[in-house]
Order: sequence, then structure tokens, then C-alpha cells
Amino acid sequence: MPNTKTKSNIEIHPHKVGAYRWVVCALLFFATTINYLDRQIIGLLKPALEVQFNWTESDYGTVVMAFAASYAVGLLLFGRLIDKIGTKLGYAISIVVWSLAAMFHAAARSTLGFGIARAALGLGEAGNFPAAIKAVAEWFPKKERALATGIFNSGANIGAVVAPILVPWILGVYGWEMAFIATGAVGFVWLVFWWVLYEIPSRQKRLQKAEYDYIHSDSEAIPDETADTTPVKWSKLLTVRQTWAFIAGKFLTDPIWWFFLFWLPSYFSSVFQLDLSKPSLHLAVVYTATTIGSIGGGYLSSYFIGRGWPVFKARKTAMLLIALCVVPIVGAQFTTDLWTVVGLISLAAAAHQAWSANIFTTASDMFPKRAVSSVVGIGGMAGSLGGVLFPLFIGFVLDHYKFLGKLAEGYNIIFVVCGCAYLLAWLVMHFITPRMKPVQL
Repeated sequence: MPNTKTKSNIEIHPHKVGAYRWVVCALLFFATTINYLDRQIIGLLKPALEVQFNWTESDYGTVVMAFAASYAVGLLLFGRLIDKIGTKLGYAISIVVWSLAAMFHAAARSTLGFGIARAALGLGEAGNFPAAIKAVAEWFPKKERALATGIFNSGANIGAVVAPILVPWILGVYGWEMAFIATGAVGFVWLVFWWVLYEIPSRQKRLQKAEYDYIHSDSEAIPDETADTTPVKWSKLLTVRQTWAFIAGKFLTDPIWWFFLFWLPSYFSSVFQLDLSKPSLHLAVVYTATTIGSIGGGYLSSYFIGRGWPVFKARKTAMLLIALCVVPIVGAQFTTDLWTVVGLISLAAAAHQAWSANIFTTASDMFPKRAVSSVVGIGGMAGSLGGVLFPLFIGFVLDHYKFLGKLAEGYNIIFVVCGCAYLLAWLVMHFITPRMKPVQL
């Protein structure tokens, strides 16, 4: 790499500069795919496991809560760790921990054992998004960050599409233990590619100068060699309104995605009598739609920016439109047609991923690169705390209505909560930071 890299004042066109940054995006995509494959498998195995271990809905909610609580702590720790030791090593540590934990599920023989395994999985998986969002901030100009985030975040949906097809097959042929072992082992394959292919732009020998200049073409961008890389203390970040806007948005919306991830298989099984020992087309449709939502949501705000809108106006407008797309899920209670319900849930789940692509990008929009992982970790912890509380509510509601023989009504109440959560989150974020200005630390 030449040592004379400087930001050009001339407009740089992306089609002329190379595409190594998209190799990085592909690595983030596959890591997120594996992350969600390992995360979602327990939801698909729930009907089999609750018979074998005699779980109630509250027991399952406790297992999910163990993951959520550990994930919350892990986000805080990994957010700080990655800002200290860098994206490359931090991501590697994360995937080693979560892959081993995923495989450890096969040794569990009690609810407590599953709780311990889920807690370890949550701790390791917490490193994925702080590392990935920081990598996007390192490798993409602001006008491409939402799209890049949407693309790698769609890996969550690919993992969720693959799981309903792959896991029932492994369960039927080899048993539930092998399902955990096989999916957990995939992370070590990814680790080899990550270690060989990833470096920050200033150290990446495969990167051409033209692409380097394009990555740093934002007016406020500072090249890697001269940037202050000192991590920012949590106490400092918590005095900033923009941090609290991100916290609020994650706290109110992350638990909804966890409900889609961990309870939808059981919902379709118990309310519509789907056989989850066979590949599920209905779940595959839902999670395929989320892939479209993730990429489309990232493209939407990038489209607005391309038309000359200010970055923050583009993000906020896109997020409002996305929040409105979740509201129709409330109508699931008024139909008994399975495919209509699948359509409403697909729209809401796709909207969540579109929301996720944009809210993550607001962190890299508002904060300097040296603070991005810490902010994502803090906000992610808030989302996970919501994920701790919401499963308790879900377990209580579903057990109550199951006792009354009206389980579908319990799910309807939860769908109403889901439909309102994103508009509430948007309003709270707007109240805290009406203009979402960049933070000067």
C-alpha cells in the first residue's frame, strides 16, 4: 500500500474504484448467517425437546432468557473489547466461543444444562454485531453503510431460512444432538477465511489506493493512519443523547425479533398443527421475506441519500416508513387462513430487518469509528435486556391461555405488542434526538 493516501476533494465514483470492501461485506454476511443458524436451532427443536425434557412454555422462556441475559452482558463486554483489540481479533474470539457453546448443547441433559449452554452461546454470539458494524464503518463511506449493513444483516435471514430445512433433516436422521454439533462446527470453517482475508484498510495489501480514497471520501472522514483510536469510556458515551436514542430503539424493538426467531416455529406447530419434523415451507417464506427487507431497508435510506437528502433525514424517514410496515401484523388475529398469517408475519419480520439495517447504521453515522463498537454494545445490551423481559411476558401469557384452551388468543396479544413497538421506538428516538447530529468526542 502506498503511504501517500489522502482524501480527494474530487467526487469518486464507486464503479471505478474496485470492490474489495464487498469481500469484507461477504465475510460479515456469512458470519451472521452462522450466528443465526446456531441461535435459531433451539426454536426448531423445541417441540422435540419439550417432550423429552417435559418443558412448559415458562421453562422454555427461561432457557431463552438465559441466552438473552448472557447476550446482554456479552454485548457490553465485546463492544468494549473490540474497540480495544480491533475487529479482526475480536471477531475471531467471538466466533470461537459461540461455536464451542453451540456444540456443547449436545451434552445437555436437563433444563439447567440447556440454560448453561444457551448462556455461553449468548456470550459468544454477542460479538457478532459490534464487530460487524465496526467493520462496516472501517470499510464503507456513509452513503454505502446502510446498504452494506442490510446485506450482511440479511445473513440472519439466510440462517433462518436454512435452519427450517436443514435442522429437521438432521433431527430425523441423526437426532437432536448432531443438529447442534454440525451447525456449531461451521463457525470454524468461516474463521479460516476471516483470518486470511480481513484487515483494516490501511493494512490491507489487496486494497488499491483508489478504493481506499473512496472509502474515506466522506467530508468528515479521517484516514486510519491519523485517526484517534483511543476507545471512549462508557461513562462518557452515556452522557450523550445520541447514545440514549440508540439504546431506546434497540430496547423496544430487539425483543420482537427474538419472538419471531424463537417462538414462530412453535406458533405454527401449536396453532396450525405444522409438523416441524419435516422441512417447513412456511417458515422458509417468512425468513426469505426478511432477506428482502434487510437489503431493501438498507437500500431505501441509501436511495434517499443518493437523491441529495441529508444522511439523518434519510435514515429517520426510512425508519418511519419501516415502522408503519409492522403495524398490519395486528390483523393476524382476524384470520384463520394460514398463508394470510404467513404474509402478515413475513411483512413484519422483513420490516424488522429493514429497521435493524438502519438503526445499526445510525450508530456509525453519529459516532466516530473508535466508539462505534462500544455504542453498538451498549445499545445491544439494552435490546437484550428487553429480550430478557419479553420472554417472561410471553411465557406467562401463553401458559395462561394454554390453560384456558385458547392458545391462539395468547399469540394475538403478543402480535398487538409487536405491531406497536416500532412506532413507539421511532417516536422515542425522535424525541431524544430530533436532528440526530454527529457526536464530537
